[in-house]
Amino acid sequence: MFTPVGNKESLSKKVAQEIESAINSQRIKVNDKLPTEFELCEQFGVSRTALREALQMLSAKGLISIEKGRGIFVKKISSDSVTGPMHSYLKTRMGASYVLEIIEARRIIEPEIARSAALNRTNIDIEQMRKEINSMQTFEGPAEELARFDMNFHLAIANATQNRLLPLMLKPVFRLMPEIKSMIISDVPEARNSAIIWHSKILDAIIVNDPVTAYEEMRQHLAIALEHAKAMLKVEGIINGEVNR
Repeated sequence: MFTPVGNKESLSKKVAQEIESAINSQRIKVNDKLPTEFELCEQFGVSRTALREALQMLSAKGLISIEKGRGIFVKKISSDSVTGPMHSYLKTRMGASYVLEIIEARRIIEPEIARSAALNRTNIDIEQMRKEINSMQTFEGPAEELARFDMNFHLAIANATQNRLLPLMLKPVFRLMPEIKSMIISDVPEARNSAIIWHSKILDAIIVNDPVTAYEEMRQHLAIALEHAKAMLKVEGIINGEVNR
């Protein structure tokens, strides 16, 4: 199945690339069992140490599962396995300043998504959006859980475009938002009702297939969300990404 990789590059990285390529090209399919470690070492011409490092890389990407006593299997690639590493990167690299940058990025992207959703939504999409708004209105639990309904509403809009790439692109960003939104809801009390009002306006435009209004309502919603985020950062004593206490 595989040939020796040589020694000009990092062996473990090269082995991982070769196996990943075989998975992506479907030469090895989901649920297939890979050769044993001994067989892989022989095929690639590498040590067991190099091979195990490669397998750990692939496992971290969510491409394979290493099951003790059973072997190495190709996993079904889920959206979480794709978005998870990006979420981790954003969380660990951006610091406090990521709050404003994320909302600014959403202001660039999401009005167009709302426009597309108004043109392409289905009745099922509408019901999902209604469900998330109703949950925000009636929920009385922790702010972080409340914030998840907020993000689920925006994800439902992305799904309503019928473009499978858009939800995948937004998921890493949305996974950061519950923590941010829970702080905003706690520090800026009017933020909760504001979100419900604007969500309802956006949904109304999407229901009647009005892309221009959907775009504008989303644009205004996120402009207000940005102001709420700035107010939260001020309350928390965070200015330009630095704690000011």
